[in-house]
Amino acid sequence: MSSAKRAAFTGPILFSYGFRPFFLAAGVFASVAILAWILMYEGVINLPAPFAPLDWHIHEMIFGYSAAVISGFLFTAIPNWTGRMPTRGWPLAGLGLLWLLGRIAMTGILGLSGLGVLLIDSSFLAAIAVMIAIEIIAGRNWRNLIVVAPVSLLFVTNVLFHAEVLSTGSSDYSRRLAFAVVLFLITLIGGRIIPSFTRNWLAKHNPSRLPTPYNRYDAACLAVGALAFGLWIGLPEANFTKGFLLLASLMHLVRLARWRGFEARKSFLLVMLHLAYLFLVAGLAATALAAPSVGFHLLGIGAIGGMTLAVMMRATLGHTGRDLEAGKILSALFILLMLTALARSFLAETDFAGLPGLWIAAGLWTLSYGGFVLVVGPWLCREKIAKRMPNRAQN
Repeated sequence: MSSAKRAAFTGPILFSYGFRPFFLAAGVFASVAILAWILMYEGVINLPAPFAPLDWHIHEMIFGYSAAVISGFLFTAIPNWTGRMPTRGWPLAGLGLLWLLGRIAMTGILGLSGLGVLLIDSSFLAAIAVMIAIEIIAGRNWRNLIVVAPVSLLFVTNVLFHAEVLSTGSSDYSRRLAFAVVLFLITLIGGRIIPSFTRNWLAKHNPSRLPTPYNRYDAACLAVGALAFGLWIGLPEANFTKGFLLLASLMHLVRLARWRGFEARKSFLLVMLHLAYLFLVAGLAATALAAPSVGFHLLGIGAIGGMTLAVMMRATLGHTGRDLEAGKILSALFILLMLTALARSFLAETDFAGLPGLWIAAGLWTLSYGGFVLVVGPWLCREKIAKRMPNRAQN
């Protein structure tokens, strides 16, 4: 696609490309949602939400925050896959409005019935799946049509989450299903972008130690991971489920080692992706070793939070014309998120100088995402910067 065609857009910059509104929305939402949940959990505020505080927390981190990041990523990647114009302007703004209406409906302040909240909240992922399918089919990019399946599955999972809460009063199977769908997406998409980005960097700096190309071992990792997730959803306490989770953890650890992350340690922007995947390995192992709460938070904060934050940082840098370098500030924000995962997993029941560990973890999370919004937010709302050409007279 020619840059001239892309430059023809004259509307607000925020709605010129999919990553801009959705990454900004995800960052702002993440920076306030955890503090809101703790206040709800401790009874400081009482929203008429249709879900109990814990179910609201899990739902909104998956179907609010994570869904926004996934949508921003896909609507940025698909134009590159298809060669078509990106979704932008009013259609993109309309999708953003659907997402926002879902978040408002989930607070309960609209006074809707449980079914009404379900219809509004689920409409966003339904629209995303349909629009992605239309774009890929119109571009005849059949190879990537498969991405419609996990987005559609995420939509179905959201409906099931609502249905389980409405029928039983809380989520059980659906919360594990929601985690499993997003984590499988990380193993699927992360398995494409992490070795690819690492290979590109190493080709310039250390071409003798490139990542192992995708082969049957990667396919076996995905298959064993999918089986382990499926067993975990239905039979979380069974010994054979724990065995498959541990096997999946070990296989994905080997897979991660094959991507040569240590060789690219001088690029922290790449290290972020490898660290997030390592948290997936750790979370699977913790879940297998009968530490479900630790496993949930290593997976939720470290793997899902870490991967999505790293992807948002990298995509924003690249698509706004900046160098693919994390720098001190973005690196510090990512480290804060990794500390959040460790604090929430292992220190939530302890106090430090009278401050509960749960509040410490929430504070670290909020600093990480609040900092992301302050630093990256302006980039998302401004024109792409022009790359400065080297001064030939000085070369």
